Amino acid sequence: MPPYPNGWFAFGFSDELPRGGLLSRPFMGQDVVVYRTQSGQACAVDAYCAHLGAHFGYGGSVEGELLRCPFHGFCYDTHGICVKTGYGTKPPPKAALKVWHLCETNGVLLLYHDCANAAPTWDVPALELDGWTRAIYRKFTLFDHPQETTENSVDIGHFAFVHKYRNTRMLREAVTRGTYLSTAYAAQRAAPGLARLFPNAWLDFQFETQIHGLGYSLVNVTVPSVNVQARLWVLPTPIDEERIQLYLATRIKIAESRQVHPLLAPLPKRALHALINRVMLNSLANDAQQDFVIWQNKKYVQPPALAEGDGPIGKYRQWAKQFYGDVDPEVRSQVEG
Repeated sequence: MPPYPNGWFAFGFSDELPRGGLLSRPFMGQDVVVYRTQSGQACAVDAYCAHLGAHFGYGGSVEGELLRCPFHGFCYDTHGICVKTGYGTKPPPKAALKVWHLCETNGVLLLYHDCANAAPTWDVPALELDGWTRAIYRKFTLFDHPQETTENSVDIGHFAFVHKYRNTRMLREAVTRGTYLSTAYAAQRAAPGLARLFPNAWLDFQFETQIHGLGYSLVNVTVPSVNVQARLWVLPTPIDEERIQLYLATRIKIAESRQVHPLLAPLPKRALHALINRVMLNSLANDAQQDFVIWQNKKYVQPPALAEGDGPIGKYRQWAKQFYGDVDPEVRSQVEG
């Protein structure tokens, strides 16, 4: 597979970037900085000053609405244009930075990558956040590819063998609409992280996946018996041609604490939500880590020898072709089979 698919990919989370803050991270084989101006606007640019190549991530700063180079004080606006030098002289006409398309959606900083440098033609939709906890998250670096990790959410067959779910079943067939793919399934599993409260209990979980491109997967989880809802984000972002940064995040929503468990009823609502949200994140991270050793040591088989019970892997792979735009025909054939 080509290492860098087209689409929206996570660079981090909004609460990592206060006003005047700056984040420097590898992204798609390049160094990129994302900074927030004092008015609150987030902007993403290539990490190196166009003047003499200083790296903004090492001593660069935000001054009002401008990004300042640590080397000679050249300042750039949010369009990537150098508007002043450190000497008070006229900025060089060629002093400009590449500006990446950035959006902040659902508390995530998303950058758009396109192999032909085309502008985005689609967006990740915003969610209603009233009543939901703040997002908490973890991140991992591993040798893998976004298409492989995103495929995991439609690989229904592996849940019993890797994650010890039981009675896994599809609730509806996978549907695709342009850059969007969705499935729904249900399964039973032991209460994650709450074994003392639910001894020997297997809870019914319902899952709905909402996948927007290869870099943004949201899983809506419902546990009807305890009236808990959760949102689980799986956000794989290529760092270079071999590695990804995998961001995992959760939010939860609870109607009544007594419905979760009578012993939890005395807990203040905020404390209960924080507890359940942490349990959900730890469960998501534990499930992902169970996959890591397989992901990092498997090879990509195309075409796969699929069997009934696998889930909609074939449909997913057909859908995934669209995210490899202007690539070499020989490379594309490896994706398409």
